Amino acid sequence: MVGVVQREPDPDLLVDLDEVTLRRGSTTLLGPLSWQVELDERWVVLGPNGAGKTSLLRLASAEEHPTAGSAHVLGEVLGRTDVFELRPRIGLCSAALANRVPGEEQVRDLVVSAGYAVLGRWREAYDAMDTDRADELLAELGADHLATRAFGTLSEGERKRVLIARALMTDPELLLLDEPAAGLDLGGREDLVHRLSELAMDPDAPAMVLVTHHVEEIPPGFTHALLLREGREVASGLVEDVITGEALSETFGASIKLDEIDGRYFARRA
Repeated sequence: MVGVVQREPDPDLLVDLDEVTLRRGSTTLLGPLSWQVELDERWVVLGPNGAGKTSLLRLASAEEHPTAGSAHVLGEVLGRTDVFELRPRIGLCSAALANRVPGEEQVRDLVVSAGYAVLGRWREAYDAMDTDRADELLAELGADHLATRAFGTLSEGERKRVLIARALMTDPELLLLDEPAAGLDLGGREDLVHRLSELAMDPDAPAMVLVTHHVEEIPPGFTHALLLREGREVASGLVEDVITGEALSETFGASIKLDEIDGRYFARRA
């Protein structure tokens, strides 16, 4: 691939981007950017519209290859590996995925079919262990009562919980959440933040990357933060070092006052 510099992957890193750039024609969507995710880290990625957040997740989910730079995901070099074998090792929850789910798809089938990386159950055979695992994940996310419902009948908050259960179905090494609280009302958002906080604090949970526009949606238990503006890094590191009024003001181009209450962040224009 033109412009992609290859180097050996670091086995301790789940995501390792080195001077990566992603372009569409003459438009640069992301980069140059270097960023790493380790095994036990929980990252939140914040930035305004057009900052490159979704482009970053598309690289981390092996949905895109970089235009330039070196990108390793789960020890594999993007551009030199079979992404169809790599993607099942990554759990992804996004609005784009939700839009592809058939409205009549039963919730339990939607979750269990993640094992085949398909949408819409056809002739795949699942055993009791698979369906029990799907039911267990739905219960952990407070969605077990939805198991026999059609996906198209669910509320926005219910859909988000079901899709997270699906993303966890294959016991992924990396869980990517693209604006999971978007479109939720206050109650739905707070319920989701609480459940993601519990997941983040579970030592057996996979490494996580959550994309959002709002600091209020950062669940307690998330360890690291990356701030993006116009495709480039503004700040990166431990949450407590990165989520500051000064860094947010630079990221969003406005004077931001930040408050922290009981491990939650709240921002307003100063």
